[in-house]
Amino acid sequence: MYIDPQRYTTRPTDDRLPQEFAIYDKLEELDIPYIRVDHDHADTIEICEQVEQVLGGKICKNLFLCNRQGTQFYLLMMPGGKPFKTKFLSAQLGCARLSFADAGHMEQYLRTIPGSVSALELLFDTEHRVQLVIDRDLLADEFISGHPGISTSTLRLKREDMLRFVSDTGHEPVYVDLPDPRTEEG
Repeated sequence: MYIDPQRYTTRPTDDRLPQEFAIYDKLEELDIPYIRVDHDHADTIEICEQVEQVLGGKICKNLFLCNRQGTQFYLLMMPGGKPFKTKFLSAQLGCARLSFADAGHMEQYLRTIPGSVSALELLFDTEHRVQLVIDRDLLADEFISGHPGISTSTLRLKREDMLRFVSDTGHEPVYVDLPDPRTEEG
């Protein structure tokens, strides 16, 4: 897998998707600095771990979920190395059952594809159909990273700047405490 060894602090100048440039426009409007690393499509945590080495920070796991009826949608941000068990999140959100939402809803609400979702795409959820959910363990890090519309770049933002970005989109997170299933069962 190719990872550009260069770290950038500006938007790309080559051809990119319009939604990627829209995210850079919003970051500039809010005067939010970032570090950018370009790479081949990185759609798994294992690949993202390689990107972390160049980025200089951990990449969080972003999961697009929905309730059983497919009427409520959630974007969960959690530490990348932490395993995810739906039962822990379902209980905290008061949902009977959560599962991964389909690609069609991801495209409709967040204008992205599986493997590329991050909190930065909340910019496109103008009807506020997606609830942002953040595992408090993620807040222990100074930085939060995400893909800007597509997983061929990763941006590292200060935690406070990422939270300011999502707040500016009108999304206020719900915070949860997800146990690590490797160390506890409930």
